[in-house]
Amino acid sequence: MPHPPHSAWVISDGAAGNERQALALASALGVSARVMTLPLRAPWTWFAPRRIPGGRLALAPRDREGFAAPWPDLAIGCGRSAALLTRLLRDLSGGECYTVQILDPRLDPRHWDAVIAPSHDRLQGANVLTTLGSLNPIDDAWLASGREAFPDFGVLPRPRVALLAGGPGRGIDFDGALAAKLIDTVTHVASSGSVLASTSRRTPSAFAERLRAAFADFPGVFWDGHGTNPYPGILGWADRIVVTPDSVNMLSEACATGVPVHTVTTKPLSELRAHFHDALRARGLLTEPDEVRGKVPPLREAQAIAAALHERMAARHLP
Repeated sequence: MPHPPHSAWVISDGAAGNERQALALASALGVSARVMTLPLRAPWTWFAPRRIPGGRLALAPRDREGFAAPWPDLAIGCGRSAALLTRLLRDLSGGECYTVQILDPRLDPRHWDAVIAPSHDRLQGANVLTTLGSLNPIDDAWLASGREAFPDFGVLPRPRVALLAGGPGRGIDFDGALAAKLIDTVTHVASSGSVLASTSRRTPSAFAERLRAAFADFPGVFWDGHGTNPYPGILGWADRIVVTPDSVNMLSEACATGVPVHTVTTKPLSELRAHFHDALRARGLLTEPDEVRGKVPPLREAQAIAAALHERMAARHLP
């Protein structure tokens, strides 16, 4: 395989968060990746990434046509379904396709050339690269582009407080208690400033409406999935960010901006989530609302992971 790779596939299961991580890594590697959205059929989806007889029959016939030679130099997958296909690619290409799997595949990592997993997954192996959070495309240029795309946010009163709301997860209920604590926190840190709020597809409608009503008197924006997504502008112009505690991706992206980030909880987190939050706090990336902080060192790991992968790919092809 040439170095750097000339061709790459991003194997997607259709989950936006997974695809975003894989594309961020491809961009950091400097390759233009073809996105292959390839949902698995039953029964393969039940066992992935474990292999059962059938191989490429895991894909619908129209998807199977695209999942064929010529194989790419590099394949990047994220999530359990994609992990089956990146594992298959290693064999189908005769080892010529360098396979990278993001997130713990819940299987021995030796089935891939490299596995990238956050530290809270506690995955170990000679080919495992560890991150603190999730990979994302956010850097200074990305944030500047967001500010340029949404210049009206720049005239809003400061502090401009971003609110990022995800959705229910294991042990995290999007109920009245969480809504009340979020509202109190954002109101406190925004003071006489403005609120830039964004909900997700996972945010319960009643929860979103309660937030919208609470911040109706603040200047700013409340995005609920309709119209142009202002997310890059929200992150680009934010002076502080408040994030619901459920999403590793959202917390990682907030911490990539270099501004103070806060979260709220109403009950103990699961062990893995608590480990992640504690690690962010230990690095000074997640702080309490009353902590006085200016700029903080941003959490940006895609470039470091890309550099490590370039070295590994080059070393594999040394004579």
